[in-house]
Amino acid sequence: MVFAPVTLISLLFHGLIAWRLLPDLPDSAAWVLSGVLGVSALLVPRGLMGRGAKRGPWSTAMVWIGLLCMGLFSSLLVLTLLRDALLLGAWTVQSLGLALDVAMLRHTSAQAVPLLALLMTVLGFWNARRTAAVVRVDVPITNLPTALQGFTMAQISDIHVGPTIKTHYLQRIVDRVNSLGAHMVAITGDLVDGSVKELGQHIAPLAQLQSTHGTFFVTGNHEYYSGAHSWIDALRALGVQVLMNEHVVIHHGHDVQDPERAMVVVAGVADYSAHHFDESHRSDPHAAMAQAPEQALFKLLLAHQPRSAPAAQQAGFDLQLSGHTHGGQFWPWGYFVRFQQPFTAGLHKLGTLWVYTSRGTGYWGPPKRFGAPSEITLLRLVRA
Repeated sequence: MVFAPVTLISLLFHGLIAWRLLPDLPDSAAWVLSGVLGVSALLVPRGLMGRGAKRGPWSTAMVWIGLLCMGLFSSLLVLTLLRDALLLGAWTVQSLGLALDVAMLRHTSAQAVPLLALLMTVLGFWNARRTAAVVRVDVPITNLPTALQGFTMAQISDIHVGPTIKTHYLQRIVDRVNSLGAHMVAITGDLVDGSVKELGQHIAPLAQLQSTHGTFFVTGNHEYYSGAHSWIDALRALGVQVLMNEHVVIHHGHDVQDPERAMVVVAGVADYSAHHFDESHRSDPHAAMAQAPEQALFKLLLAHQPRSAPAAQQAGFDLQLSGHTHGGQFWPWGYFVRFQQPFTAGLHKLGTLWVYTSRGTGYWGPPKRFGAPSEITLLRLVRA
């Protein structure tokens, strides 16, 4: 029943693009674009609403095509609106008596919009489907113990195993993480888009993750859309340590002068919005820090959303690893993330707390990343 309003909205916005572009295109180009828009208008809802897991090949193909159309449609819509703003400015200039061929600009820009949108979608597809590159980040920590100098954390986030991301995609990520020889691995939420029944087999490669101190996971909002309790059990069965507003203490290296200086508090909170699905999962950095040893001089928090940072800073953490934003995933949506989250991507400081926000290791929805490449992050502690 959700399909009807979604399809109607899709038809309206695709119709807007057609209304603004088709009259200014040559006949042959107009026919091609109208056909593309018609197919896209019908299949975008299919990609948006359909998971495609455990379905036949025809259904899976329709989901793939629908999601590709969604990425193309997004760029077409944005570029069409920018074109209208450009034409409005040109008409304003012309009305002031300045010489400007608005008619030529109208026809030229109408041809440029679909070509640019197609180029963005093709490049975005390549960026999304390749194995994420490794981004290396040094985090300066005041009074860092000698034993923790060079301590490394491999972070993966927002993989979104689902309609178009399956076992082989995840296996490539795991292989690259394992090649880094990290001291620990952090998975900061939004691992899946679907139920354990649909996708459980596709997360099996996570059992192969290798590091000195193990793999730690915190829930993201998409886990709650997909049955968080079942996923928590499934991940624990793979040997992944799921941290739900709690912490563990790991001992790294060996310092003869003061062995306690090798203590690391690794804490994790449920997603910032988890209480909307289960009140007992309400995200709480203070609870995650409760009874942590005071002699531990480095305290790490895994929190899916960057907006957990103010509470994390108050709780006394040194570094927070987050994801959620995808860095906007593709232009221009990165400019809008800042209206919901304090940080879009990269390393930032909030008071005494460092916050690293990953752009994500996979993608959500359209297989498209343009201007916000995926990443596997290797963070290294260094003395400030």
